[in-house]
Parts: sequence; structure tokens; C-alpha cells
Amino acid sequence: MKLLIVFLVVLISLLQYRLWHGDGSFKQTRKYQQQLDQLQQKMELKQLRNKALEAEVLDLRKGKEAIEETARHDLGLIKKNETFFQVIE
Repeated sequence: MKLLIVFLVVLISLLQYRLWHGDGSFKQTRKYQQQLDQLQQKMELKQLRNKALEAEVLDLRKGKEAIEETARHDLGLIKKNETFFQVIE
């Protein structure tokens, strides 16, 4: 009977050690949860960026105004009979 009690105490001790310090412990689970939260935040930012890019692509496919705006801003497009003013600060 004493041998069974000793065996059970050792078994419970080993299980408790694994619960607190071993693989899959509370500490490790908390660390993984924090990493998961960080990755989810990054994913949300990337999803917002993707939605904005998708809207821009759809706008470029449908309208000439977006193409003209991009050409004006990035390439310096000037139409006929327009005057270009460059402000230097």
C-alpha cells in the first residue's frame, strides 16, 4: 500500500512539474498567446492595406480620373492650356 502511495505522489509530482515548467506549461501557453495576438494585429494591418490597394486597383480599372491623378502626381502630367506652378519652400 505504501508503495502505491509513493508511486502516486511521484506521478502527481511529475505531472505538476510538466504543468508548470515542461512542454505545454502555463508560461509557454501565455507566451504563445502573446505571439498569436501580435501576429493577429499585424494581420489586421495587412488586411487594411490590402483592402486599400484593392480599392485603388478597382478604381484604376474603372476610371480615367484615377489614372490621370496618378500621372499628375507621380509623373508631372500637364494638360494643354494649363499653367504649371512649382512652389519651392
